[in-house]
This record gives sequence, C-alpha cells and structure tokens, in this order.
Amino acid sequence: MKIAIYGRQFNDTVLPYVQQVFNALTQHQVDIYVYKDLDDFLAGKINIGSPYQTFTRHQPLKGLIDVLLTLGGDGTLLDTVAFIHDSGIPVVGINFGRLGFLASISKSDIADAIHAVVHRDFTLDSRVLLTIESENHAFNGDNIALNDITFHKRDDSAMITIHAYLNGELLNSYWADGIIVSTPTGSTAYALSCGGPIVLPRSGNIIITPVAPHNLNVRPIVLSDDSVLSFEVECRSANYLVSCDSRTVIIDTTVKFSIRKASFELNLLRLNNETYLTTLRNKLLWGIDARNY
Repeated sequence: MKIAIYGRQFNDTVLPYVQQVFNALTQHQVDIYVYKDLDDFLAGKINIGSPYQTFTRHQPLKGLIDVLLTLGGDGTLLDTVAFIHDSGIPVVGINFGRLGFLASISKSDIADAIHAVVHRDFTLDSRVLLTIESENHAFNGDNIALNDITFHKRDDSAMITIHAYLNGELLNSYWADGIIVSTPTGSTAYALSCGGPIVLPRSGNIIITPVAPHNLNVRPIVLSDDSVLSFEVECRSANYLVSCDSRTVIIDTTVKFSIRKASFELNLLRLNNETYLTTLRNKLLWGIDARNY
C-alpha cells in the first residue's frame, strides 16, 4: 500500500506520536510519501526509517497513492481538500488538535488504526463539498469547501448587509457580522457555535447560519443541496472577508458570488469500529452529566 503523510508544523510535544506513526508504517512495509514542507520541518527531529519519497501541493496524486493520512487537527485535514480535489483518494486524520470531528483517530489508537488501514479494514464515508465562484476567481482554483464558506465583516468595521438569493429569488438580506454557508459536515463546526443545527452528512442539505444578526428573528435555515445561492454584500468599509474552509481573502463590495454543491465528493476513511453517531456522541459528550462528577 502507498500512503502519503500530510501535516503542518506542530508542537514538539507530539513528536513521539509522529515517530510512532512512521514506525508503524515501516513495520507494515508501506510505501511512504511525505509532504515536502512537513519533511523539511521533521528533518533531524524524528527517524522516518525506511526509504520514502516527498510530494508537493501541486503534484497530481491520483494513481500515485492509495490513502492520505493527516497529522494534526480538523484544520489540517481541511487543507487536503484543495489538492485531493476530485481524485477520490481516501483521507484519514490522526488528531493532534482538540475536538477532532474529521481527524477522528486519537493518539492512543495510532498502531491499531494503521493496522486497520493497511489491511483495508475500513469503509468510505463520502462527504458533500461546496464550490464558490466569482468573476474575479477569488480563490484561484482552491474554491472547494468541505466545512463552510463564510462572509464576514472586517475586524474594524461595522456590520455588513448580505443579500442572499435562492435560485435567483431573494431569500433574505442579512444585517449581521456575517453568514456561514455550510455543508452537513460543517454543521458541527463554526455554524454550530453560532446556533446552527446539527445535520447528518447524507441528508442532502445546505445550511445558512447568520453570525450575530441584528434582527433576532433571523434564524438559521436548511435548504436542499441542489440549490444555487448568490450573494451581494454592502458595507461601510471598502471590503470584507470571504473564507472557504481555512482560506480567507479580502473582497471589495463590487464582487458577486455564487455557491452550489460541487460535482464531486471527498472520501473520508472510517475505521469499522467508528460511525458518525459514535463520533457525535463522543465529541459532544452526549450522555455525560456533569452533576455526576
């Protein structure tokens, strides 16, 4: 099996777990590919062991690797959407972060998880993606989001007005700090902290959640994922922010955007002892009553 390793820079306290990852891969005689920036960061800090190759963000991976393994939190896994794109390569994450809805393998389960991956003891969990388009090509081709696309005011500006259209018809004008357009996957991310609903992954929906709306009767809304959404923004300042997962650009008010479901999906690799509902219960501590402690 050919497994690629992707990660950002991280705290040295997790280096023993990174070493454990490479030890397990070497033990199973896996062909290892390491992201070039990660390889540079790890140089002299760990012993990768067996011979390996490196890859870059812009290198085609389809046909080269079987699985992409991320080291970090959910944000690290979100990075991979831009270069996995429509290749269908399964992605699995080892969680060095906090909550870990997407990077769901804990540090204590590294050996067992890699054994399961190498022996193909897993299922694929296909997740819907969103694509954002504009005349100025704001994200330079990296316009695909697994979690959410967000319109937000600058830190030093007043609220913005976001005119949202559903299939060409005015849906609402949101006077707020911003709005979040999320997939069901992203419903447990930023949208959840702003009062949005939890939506199961294969439900066929797009969720719009306002961020600190001035009108308190403006609530989150759940739409069909065959919808086409269009947005125009007014603000007192000259520009505002648009985020596509972890990528953010500064936009002036003349730019109009459209958002729709992407034509392809991302395959998350799920170990067979793990389901979305078990992840939901464990990460949100459902069933645990603090009064018992």
